[in-house]
Order: sequence, then C-alpha cells, then structure tokens
Amino acid sequence: MAATLASGVQSSSENTLAGPSKVLLAAPRGYCAGVDRAVQTVEHALDLYGEPVYVRKEIVHNKHVVEELEKRGAIFVEQETEVPEGQMVVFSAHGVAPSVHENAEKRRLRTIDATCPLVTKVHVEARKFAQDGYTIVLIGHEGHEEVEGTTGEAPANIVLVQTEDDVDSLEVDDPNRIAYITQTTLSVDETSSIIARLKEKFPNAVGPKTDDICYATTNRQQAVKALARECDLVLVIGSTNSSNSNRLVEVAREHGAASHLIDNHLQVDETWLEGVDTVGITSGASAPEELVERLVTFFRERGASDVSELKTVDEDVRFMLPGEIRKELLASQGTPAAN
Repeated sequence: MAATLASGVQSSSENTLAGPSKVLLAAPRGYCAGVDRAVQTVEHALDLYGEPVYVRKEIVHNKHVVEELEKRGAIFVEQETEVPEGQMVVFSAHGVAPSVHENAEKRRLRTIDATCPLVTKVHVEARKFAQDGYTIVLIGHEGHEEVEGTTGEAPANIVLVQTEDDVDSLEVDDPNRIAYITQTTLSVDETSSIIARLKEKFPNAVGPKTDDICYATTNRQQAVKALARECDLVLVIGSTNSSNSNRLVEVAREHGAASHLIDNHLQVDETWLEGVDTVGITSGASAPEELVERLVTFFRERGASDVSELKTVDEDVRFMLPGEIRKELLASQGTPAAN
C-alpha cells in the first residue's frame, strides 16, 4: 500500500534535468535496532565521558556514519592494540572474538561492547555447538568482521562455507556431528539453498533453533523484492563494505530491476536514469534516513512529482543500550540504577 512521504523532504519547482516521474520508497529500510543501538552507544559515550573515545573497526559499515562520529571526536582504529593503555574503546556492532577482550584487559582498556544482540546469539550458538563436539559450518563471507568474531569463539571447530560448491567439497571427521550457523546479513534465498545442499550431503546436520539471519536483513530483502516488481531502477543507499546493502542490490536484480549501490545522491549516474519512469529507493541497515531524504530531494528537483512508500511489514524491534551506558545515563539524571 502506498502512502505519501512524511514531511521533511522539500520539492523544487525547477525541472532542469530529466528524471523519473515517480519515486517509490521501500519500507522498512535503513537503520535496524542493532545499528541504532551501536551508533547511540558511541554518541552517549562521547557525551558522558568526553574525548577520546576509541572505536575498534567501523562501528557500523557506513561511511557517512563514521565520518559524522569522527567529527564529534570518535577515533576509529583497526585493532584494540592501537588504543593507548587505560583509554576507552567501543567494540563495533559486528562483534569481536574472545581474544579481543583478552587483549583489551591486558591493556587495561575501559571497554563498551556494542555488539548487536543478534550477533551475540550466533556467538552463543557457536560456543554451545563446540562444547557438544560438533564440527560447525559457518555460512558467511570471508574477511567480514562478523565472521571473524564468530570464528574466534570456536576456531578449532569452525569451517567457513560461502557457496554450495564449498559444501560439495567439504570433508569432515564425523559426518554425523555437523552443525551450522550463519552470518546475520546474508541473502535469505542464497543461504537457504546452501543449507539445503548441506542437509542433502549431511542428513544429520543440525542448526540453531531460530534463523541466524536477522529480522532486519530478512525484512529489507522482502521489501526490495516488492519494490523491484514496481520499478525500472532500484537504488540502494549503503557503503560498499556493507554486506546487507550489497545483498539488497543482488535481490533487486534477481527480481527484475536494474539496481546500483550508492553512498549518497552525488553518486547517481545520469546513464542509469535513461528511460526510467519509476525509481525505487531503499537503504541498508546501517544507512541513516537523512541520506534517503537527500536522494528524494534530488529526484524531486528533477521533476519527480509522485513520491510514495511501499510498505511490506511494520518493525518495532528495539534493543537496550549496553549496561555501562544505561547506568551512566541514569546516574546523570539522578536516578538510581536498578539492582
């Protein structure tokens, strides 16, 4: 069902350049609960403790978010070993391996863990399956921070699988003791195919009680499928290192629409717009809504007069801030912390 875009996006009467006449926005889109929690964690840490607040890796995979936090005084580092002894460091939403916590303790760092609770769920599953003696097949993308953190929970038990071909070539000591877990930001359809192939090869393979791919990834992919059916072009706002954003581009293309990943409206290529009447817009789970609003303004200024929203599901998920931040916020308000 379509609904008029909320206020906050201004139109222009000047139609200086050709462009689509209709803009359709995917809903849901943008920030998920885990990203919102992580970004707020760094913002509150800067407000409560002052500079410097170090952040290991990008707090979320979005160039704009990182640059804005840097302006406020956050210092981003690749490894915890780069943080001066005794300083504060925030761990990103993607999670870290136990070795990172150990290194931080050795350096007497004050740590705040902004790992998404849904990533923590996968870490817990990895530890449990390892304790039960399973070979753990981790479905994910090599080199992604989330995969590195999860692997660190049980490195001797985990083998990474990225494709169905990887499953075909997989050899394990005990084919009857196989468990699988997944990165939270994968393509739902592709992951289902990999799991099906895994179960075909290893009939006794077991998985988590509930899917590891997070609600936000699933919902945004479903929204893009609906969007692709209505649009000539789908633009996904997100950074190139954002797994969930890249998956949205793939899903849009698989369902019949041309699609491109952009950081912001300045990256729109004129050639993409040729012959396009309806453009769809969505954003990855780590992209702020202000980037969507700027892109809508860009198209309004080119003559788009019909801007509406295609809603597929309502989201109301919220995660509490890390305990350290909640405690300090309550103290700053003069409210005693609950036991």
